[in-house]
Amino acid sequence: MTPPAARRPVVGIIGNMSLLNESYPVHAGGTMNSEAVAEVSGCLPIIIPSDPRLVVVEELLDLCDGFLLTGGRPNVHPSEYGEDETPAHGSFDRCRDAITLPLVRACVERGQPVFGICRGFQEVNVAMGGTLYPEIRDLPGRMNHRMPPDGTLEEKFALRHPVKFNPGGVFHQLLGAQEVMTNTLHGQGINRPGSRIVIDGTAPDGTPEAIYVQGAPGFTLSVQWHPEWNAAGDPVSRPLFAAFGRAVADWAAGRRPVALRSA
Repeated sequence: MTPPAARRPVVGIIGNMSLLNESYPVHAGGTMNSEAVAEVSGCLPIIIPSDPRLVVVEELLDLCDGFLLTGGRPNVHPSEYGEDETPAHGSFDRCRDAITLPLVRACVERGQPVFGICRGFQEVNVAMGGTLYPEIRDLPGRMNHRMPPDGTLEEKFALRHPVKFNPGGVFHQLLGAQEVMTNTLHGQGINRPGSRIVIDGTAPDGTPEAIYVQGAPGFTLSVQWHPEWNAAGDPVSRPLFAAFGRAVADWAAGRRPVALRSA
């Protein structure tokens, strides 16, 4: 008799509210996020409906071993970091805010792995008390980090600028390089870093691109770019998702992590 396969660790992928055929509301997540979690992290991906009417953070912490905070078109509402809403802030998803921000804080406290991507990167900063610029490209000396409006997916997710990491920092150690090339598909970015947020990598124009939470007992790496694109084949994306997968597997097995430190 063949023994049953071991249960894969579970990663909750934060879903985004969207409209199917412009009328039917759905909670959705990009296929490439699920592929990266399953194929590179070695975990079981499940989409979380990010709506406090439907799920409770405490339940999610018990259900999942780790969380992937994905990108999304709506932005974190500026009231979450003490600012007024303006047209430059774009659209919002207050239901997602209500789930992800307390979820990040709980994961940081517990040491439960959380990996932030693009909007997720910004959510980690806001959850820790930081603020955001509504539009990076409007700042003096900054480049346009937004997704190209036209072209194929390959063209939109193409590598567009370098990210330089702190010498001996967490990302430098993990990726084995102090500078890497990344894609860029975001409008907003970090203004003031939150409490304990370490900016470990920046774009050439000074825009923060890689962060983690100082002293957190678990995996808190977050990036402003989209490593889920070609995660299995990209030499930068693969180590990130592999490290996340190891952290999630450790949590699932009851092995509690040690806080990240720079060399």
